[in-house]
Amino acid sequence: MKFLVKKEDLYNGIKIVERATSMKALQPVLLNILIETVNKSTIRLVATDLDYTVITDVDAQVEEEGKITLPSKTLNEIVSKLGDKLITFDMADGTSVVNITCQNSKFDIIGISASEFPPEFMNIQLNEENGFEISLRPFVKAVRQAGFAAASFETSNLLSGIVCDINENILEIASTDGNRLARIRENMDNKDSKNKQLIIPSKTLNEFIKMSSFIDDESVKIYTEKSKIIIKSEKTTTISRLLEGQFPKYNQLIPQQSPKEAIVNVAFLTSALERVSIMVNEKTSIVKFEFSENSLKLSGDTPDSGKSEEFIDINYKGEDLTIAFNYRYVLEALKNIDSDEVKIGLNTSLSATMFKPNSDEDFVCLIMPVQIK
Repeated sequence: MKFLVKKEDLYNGIKIVERATSMKALQPVLLNILIETVNKSTIRLVATDLDYTVITDVDAQVEEEGKITLPSKTLNEIVSKLGDKLITFDMADGTSVVNITCQNSKFDIIGISASEFPPEFMNIQLNEENGFEISLRPFVKAVRQAGFAAASFETSNLLSGIVCDINENILEIASTDGNRLARIRENMDNKDSKNKQLIIPSKTLNEFIKMSSFIDDESVKIYTEKSKIIIKSEKTTTISRLLEGQFPKYNQLIPQQSPKEAIVNVAFLTSALERVSIMVNEKTSIVKFEFSENSLKLSGDTPDSGKSEEFIDINYKGEDLTIAFNYRYVLEALKNIDSDEVKIGLNTSLSATMFKPNSDEDFVCLIMPVQIK
């Protein structure tokens, strides 16, 4: 195997696939990136942890065909520190040692034979009838805004997933961990007009968001094959398992309107929460919200350390109400609101509270309060 490749192209390819390598690999080859030649002008990089796989093609000048797997971490460190000249990869037949040269730098890396790499990810057959095309940027924006409320991806139940409802030209994405719920509806160009509901592991979509900055395409194709989802751009393919089951009927949980409503500046509330939370018990993360006419008092305390409070001017005409939240949930909601002001829909001190932008954007986050003792 021998090929020459631009540093920037190879480095971007490594950044796309490296996060799919297994962190706790029982098989050493899962710590590696598979490198194989495709044709005279392309090499392919593949990484997988068996649940999540990323494949990307990189432009290169291929002189001799071949394939090998190399340690992801070592490969990344070497390429990142090389000069901005062509990099040569050379491996003699019958060996697993790859010689990497760039100008006056030379490295010899011992790899693992490509024959040990899981073969099921090498030749993915796609059925166009099971695919549909969607615009990339609205999809990424919606996942970023509404995917944060999913339960930890290490859990295997449905709440560790992000539900994607694609209906005509509306993309609806939602997630919930049982304590909070986030949902967004986004207009999009669904070029195939196919209706689908998919429950995708949050890890898969969060990693896709990170790699999307390296994807130049206007749209991606999404395929479903049995229990797998495949997201494909021109050069990059992501493969993940789908979660199976009935996702909670989250839209039924979102109130159509609230008896009390406050309008608050997002930047003021965010910075005030960050200050007040300094004195909050780290185990409970509770901040108390006290609403009164055109005023909001935030307070936190830890018996062993002290307490904090801050007042904010708001637009509120309802009766006085005291309610407490895990402040981290509120901060995450605020950071995903694309508006200068947040509309807070209130009912009682134990009722779920709505946080939504005071604008036309169709985003809502529902947060369960904490009972004040």
